Amino acid sequence: MGYLPIAEHGLIGDLRSVALVGTDGTIDWYCCPSFDAPSVFASILDSERGGRFELAATVPARTKQFYFPDTNVLITRFYTEDGVGEVQDFMPVDGDTVESERHRLIRRVVCVRGSIPFRTRVAPRFDYGAQPHTVRMVGDVAVFESPKLSLGLTATVPLETEGPDARADFKLSEGESAVFALDQVGGEVTPRRCARTEAEEQFNSTVAYWRHWLSASKYRGRWREMVHRSALTLKLLTYAPTGAIVAAPTTSLPEQLGGERNWDYRYVWVRDAAFCVYALLRLGFTSEAEAFMDFLIRHVSPVDHGPSGPLQIMYGIDGRTDLTERELGHLEGHRGSAPVRVGNAAADQLQLDIYGALIDSIYLYDKWAKPISSGQWDDVCTLVEWVCEHWDQPDEGIWETRGGRKNFLYSRLMCWVAIERAIRMANRRGLPADLNRWRECRDAIYRRIMDRGWSETRQAFVQHEDGDVLDAAVLMMPLTKFIAPTDPKWLSTLDALTEELVSDSLVYRYDPTASPDGLRGDEGTFSICSFWYVEAMVHAGRIDEARLAFEKMLTYANHLGLYAEEISNTGEQQGNFPQAFTHLALISAAFNLDRALG
Repeated sequence: MGYLPIAEHGLIGDLRSVALVGTDGTIDWYCCPSFDAPSVFASILDSERGGRFELAATVPARTKQFYFPDTNVLITRFYTEDGVGEVQDFMPVDGDTVESERHRLIRRVVCVRGSIPFRTRVAPRFDYGAQPHTVRMVGDVAVFESPKLSLGLTATVPLETEGPDARADFKLSEGESAVFALDQVGGEVTPRRCARTEAEEQFNSTVAYWRHWLSASKYRGRWREMVHRSALTLKLLTYAPTGAIVAAPTTSLPEQLGGERNWDYRYVWVRDAAFCVYALLRLGFTSEAEAFMDFLIRHVSPVDHGPSGPLQIMYGIDGRTDLTERELGHLEGHRGSAPVRVGNAAADQLQLDIYGALIDSIYLYDKWAKPISSGQWDDVCTLVEWVCEHWDQPDEGIWETRGGRKNFLYSRLMCWVAIERAIRMANRRGLPADLNRWRECRDAIYRRIMDRGWSETRQAFVQHEDGDVLDAAVLMMPLTKFIAPTDPKWLSTLDALTEELVSDSLVYRYDPTASPDGLRGDEGTFSICSFWYVEAMVHAGRIDEARLAFEKMLTYANHLGLYAEEISNTGEQQGNFPQAFTHLALISAAFNLDRALG
């Protein structure tokens, strides 16, 4: 059956899970009932065994996709010789307890001109394609049953079963429509029909929900459409029951076709989520920041010190800490890019930078949203005291290398941020703190970075102490206010990065041949670094260069304005899709570039 490119997909969701809808009308990624649950449709990872929900014209057609304006309702249009039709895909956002357990996915087909024959085939493959299931008709509902999960498919056209699947063929004339609804069933949630009127009501309420949410945005700048699409995407990556924010809604989409850099991103990275809080606060979405702070209070305890310190680098969306990594050998991977992994062994790594990311987000929340509580301040103090004791340890670093611990500059930088932001909070609010000790540690880190993070040979700040490798992570130095953006040492570093790691505005993280990371293969440019680069140039006063680089980056988005983690040499999206990190960096770069342009 083949594979669509990663970028040829749109995203829908209900703040609990998401589905990827291809430009051919096929849903080929969907986990139910949550982001990190086993997949029901996963043909993006194995076109034969993964499972899919096909819905398309049965005659030759050109297709185009767009979002219903200011929403996460996705429209896929089919242009044929005899007519034009469209599939409207959405997942209702419902706060009712019983209905929210339905995890409903609605696909409404409408013929807008002429007449078009359509075909659907619903082929779930439970538990990443490893769990057998049965299908039976209960009245006019097709019920798919596996040992752990059951789904009910209702339709306004006749369904029939075919092996383990359900299918339908139908023809629509201008003005006619058909509706398909896929629900999780079992317990209190029973199969029910989805009539056209109900689908219309749920379509309207879903559109109203997203438009009401987006209306809180304070962004009025030049790139409003791209910024708002990024904000809507970040919102889709939030898990409403806990306030968690996932790094991406997919697993094992390759950073290089045929390579082994395939990871599960359906978890809460402290770093990514903290940066998301910054981006959402910038736009005025304080309730999401508050929900994430609640997640931290309930699930992230700084008391229980594990091998990675008082914090893990990532958590499950429900706050769980066991994210054991395993390989699914029965799936071939996207375009043959094995292995497919679930879980993530990086959860056990030591990454000191997360403390700076987290405390910076708490500082911004305290400043822009709501003052933190006395209990939260006690937790901040606990974290800062731990950072003061451990900042000079080698760690795995921001890029989660598997080639051994090093004294990474970025890790030192963010330890400095952790202490510096805590000092600011204590001073601004008169909170109790061991300020003398904190200042001594902050200043010691500063001196260490300036003395041992600077390479006289390269005339640049480098990836780790006692080395000469460049790393795009140092782009955060002026963005965190560690160094003046016009400091001669920083401008020299920016020039060195431009010469070695930048390719037509796209930025590589580092050179894995110069700094082995324990993994085989190459990777593409890292999109968050490309937006960091834009922002660094803005602060350095290179406004024209920054604007050109930003506009070029926008051309690498997919047709809906979505970004994966990386971009290949040929401009293809690579890695997990869409990635929160990239979209939050876009928001930050657009905000700061706007302000500089006036």
